[in-house]
Formats: sequence, structure tokens, C-alpha cells
Amino acid sequence: MVLHMETTYSVKGMTCEHCVRAVTEEVSKVAGVTDVKVDLAAETVVVESESKPDAEAIAAAIDEAGYELSDSPAAP
Repeated sequence: MVLHMETTYSVKGMTCEHCVRAVTEEVSKVAGVTDVKVDLAAETVVVESESKPDAEAIAAAIDEAGYELSDSPAAP
């Protein structure tokens, strides 16, 4: 049985669909990540993964996309 986790991160600076694509593309490259959902209005990124994601790798991916975590993970 495969378990999946969802972790929500707050991200600063996302304003458009380009932001969504950039963050989705970079975070999707992190090992173990199975899905990424970006919510512009809430300024959040929901990461679905096979196990607890590597927070440093997620932060680095978001940074690579040109954005910044405001905290990690976001409060539910």
C-alpha cells in the first residue's frame, strides 16, 4: 500500500499563471513529489508526495523558480 502525504507551503511573490507554471515545474522535480497544486489567491503550494518531502529541497525549488517561502509548511 502506497501512502501519500500533502504538505502546504506559503509562498511570497506569485502573481500570475507564469508563476504557477514556474513553481509547478521546479517543485515537480523534487524526489518523491507526485503532484503540485498552486493557489495564487491563497499564495500556497500544496505538494503531494510519497513520503514527507524534503523541506530544504522544496525551498530550493521554489527559490529556483524565483519565489520565496514565507513559512514552511503553511498552517492548515
